[in-house]
Amino acid sequence: MATDHIRYDVLARDALRGVLRQVLSDAAAHGLPGDHHFFITFLSKAEGVKLSPRLLAQYPEEMTIILQHQFWDLVVAEDKFEVGLSFGGIPERLAVPFNAIKSFFDPSVQFGLQFEPSEVAPDSLPKNVPADPASSALPAPSPAPPSEPAEAEKPGEGAEVVRLDRFRKK
Repeated sequence: MATDHIRYDVLARDALRGVLRQVLSDAAAHGLPGDHHFFITFLSKAEGVKLSPRLLAQYPEEMTIILQHQFWDLVVAEDKFEVGLSFGGIPERLAVPFNAIKSFFDPSVQFGLQFEPSEVAPDSLPKNVPADPASSALPAPSPAPPSEPAEAEKPGEGAEVVRLDRFRKK
């Protein structure tokens, strides 16, 4: 097999992160249009992630946040985003580098991005990530309770793996 000196995989990954960056930048500048809302899953201990000790203890491996109704001060930089969310009635400020993000999903239009496990440190992967890096699966986010849309999934709950074909228009 030929060696990929151009590194198409890196170029594609960076382009997809650019999509995520643009979507969040638009949301920061203009708010969320229509019914759009975002589930963003990231590695809690990845370099550059800033969480309170309380949240890190509650979500030691990964965390899913929902940007829908109750978020504030969304700031998007070239390499990360910061946002204010409420967890259990306690306001928190999170900083998440784009390279710590595992998946992004907008259920209003059934659009999702998943970044392959090989793109993050193997020792920091949660146990429910598929071992096959060529897998075309996207973890389905768990819906948030209506009273707290910014609440992340509970630790210990396994993610449901679904095929991307499920989201394609036929």
